[in-house]
This record gives sequence, structure tokens and C-alpha cells, in this order.
Amino acid sequence: MTDDSDDAHEWQEPDRHEFDHDPLGHTDVWGGMTVGELVEEYGEAGIGAAAVHEAADVYAEMLADDDCTVFMSLAGAMAPTGMRSIVSELIRDGHVDALVTTGANLTHDAIEAIGGKHHHGAEHADDKTPQEHDEQLRDEEVDRIYNVYLPQEHFALFESHLRSEVFPVLEQEGTVSIERFTRELGKANAAVNEREAIAEDAGIAAAAYESNVPIYCPAVSDSVLGLQAWMYSQTSEFALDALKDMTPLTDLAYEADRAGCLLVGGGVPKNFTLQTMLVTPDAYDYAVQITMDPASTGGLSGATLDEARSWGKLKKEARNVTVQGDATVYLPLLVAAARERIDG
Repeated sequence: MTDDSDDAHEWQEPDRHEFDHDPLGHTDVWGGMTVGELVEEYGEAGIGAAAVHEAADVYAEMLADDDCTVFMSLAGAMAPTGMRSIVSELIRDGHVDALVTTGANLTHDAIEAIGGKHHHGAEHADDKTPQEHDEQLRDEEVDRIYNVYLPQEHFALFESHLRSEVFPVLEQEGTVSIERFTRELGKANAAVNEREAIAEDAGIAAAAYESNVPIYCPAVSDSVLGLQAWMYSQTSEFALDALKDMTPLTDLAYEADRAGCLLVGGGVPKNFTLQTMLVTPDAYDYAVQITMDPASTGGLSGATLDEARSWGKLKKEARNVTVQGDATVYLPLLVAAARERIDG
């Protein structure tokens, strides 16, 4: 009698719809490797490394697409924490067609353009409680941004800059758009930077002015820049009209053959950039975001780009990636890797 039990138990490959045979590799590192090579090695791994690898791929494709209009949003403390030059160089190299940012970033950008400096600091002191540490900084007139210090006299320098170089020009025009305001700020930053032979680069707003790239700042009143504008408006004909920015921004999106966005941080800049597509017949073809916020809160800052697709802000077939983490770490990494691919 023949025993057919082995045949009965022969393994059959299951019918798998989601699984794809793509074995995980292991990231190799070596001395002297480039940033681009490191990010390529990330592609062998999983979790966050895989996301960084894919984000660099999408961002490089976005920048290499000559028919793609690139929108960049910039939230968080990026200008005062050392990310200023990365953004200004992206603008100067033609990799940004419109920037949406905060008044805070523009404030700190201008402070460095006209001669102020941010300094390395600490979020706490070993010999003091956190409260005592910040009380001492208050007494010494030093403002803290996590582990970055800014002496308060630089805000006085900034106010003088606005009142002598920016507001008088705009006062002659009466009510202006916020983009017109940021353009004049960039022009003044560039002029003072050159005139005073400031060692620091003229920065983001200056680069945008010189490259004819519009800067939109929808929540400008939530900043020292906005406070100064409000105070000046109390005794002059100067005023800001936020709605004036809507037409040129939506026109830019409407006329784009293809569109891509790099979203650094969340908040108003992220939403303002994404919602632009709600009043156009199209949507974003590419999108990369860097955020530290979780999606589970339901807030916009942590919302995934897949969620944005449900609103019609991204095309169904759009390439999009979310990198979750500190933008001061991941923005330089992504930009360097994308530049290396394009240059190569």
C-alpha cells in the first residue's frame, strides 16, 4: 500500500495580495561616504531609514522636473537654529518658486542679515532648576529658543531696521499685501547687509527678493515682525491686507504644469501651502513633509499626506512621503542627498 501523506502535506504558497518578495537588506556605512551614499544605504533598511530614502528620491525627482512648480513651507524655529543658509541657497539655485513661512522665521532671518547673531545655549543649567535658569536669562535680557540664545538688544536693532529701511517705503503705498511687505523686507536686508559689509549671508528674504520668489506669511501677526507692523500702523497710513496674497498664490498653482511641495514643519505654513490646491482644477504631483507631530491627534501639523489626498490637495497618483523627526536633522540630509543626485 502506498503512503501519500507527504504529498498531502506539501507546502503551497498562499495567495498573497499585499506581500511582495522584496527582502530587507542591511545598511552599510564606511569612512568617507557621501550623504547621498548614506541615504542610498538607508533604502536597504526599514522604518524611518526607508522613509528618508524614499523622501530623497521624491524630492530629487521634484527638483529635477523642469515643468514642476515647487512650493516650500517653513514652520518652526528654522532660521534661528542654523537652517537659514540651506533655505536661501535653495531659493538662489531656483529650487523654490514660492515660500510660505512664519513671521518668526523672517524676524530671525532679518536679525542675522543686519548683523545680529544667535548663540549656542542650553535648555537647562546643572546648578539651577529650569525655572531659575530661565529667570536668570530673563534678568540678563537673553531670550531662549530651546538651546539657542538671542540677546534682546538684537530686537531693538531689528525694530530700528524696520522703521528706517522698510516701513517708510511701504507707508507711501498705504495698504499692501503681506507678500509686498516681505519683498520690501528682503530688499532692505540685502541692502543693509551689503552696505554694512555684514559677514553673515543676507539670508532667506534677501535671496527671495533677488530671485523674484514670493514669500507668503499668512500668520505674520503672530511674530515680532507682526507686532512691529501693527505698532507702526497705529501712527501711519501703513496697513496689511492678507487677502491680497490669495490671487497671485492661487494663480501660481493654477498655471503650474506640475506642482510639488516640501513641507518643513506643520502649522499655518503647511496648511496654507496645501489648501492652495483646493481652488485649482489640479493638485500636487509630489509632496514631501518633515514633521515631529503624530497623526493620531487629528491636528494638521501631524496629518499624513495620504490624508491630504482625501481632500483633493494631492493627486491620486501623487508621489508623497512623510518623514517623522527633527527638521534640523532631516532637512539638511534630504537637501544634500537630492542635490547630489541632481548634480550627478
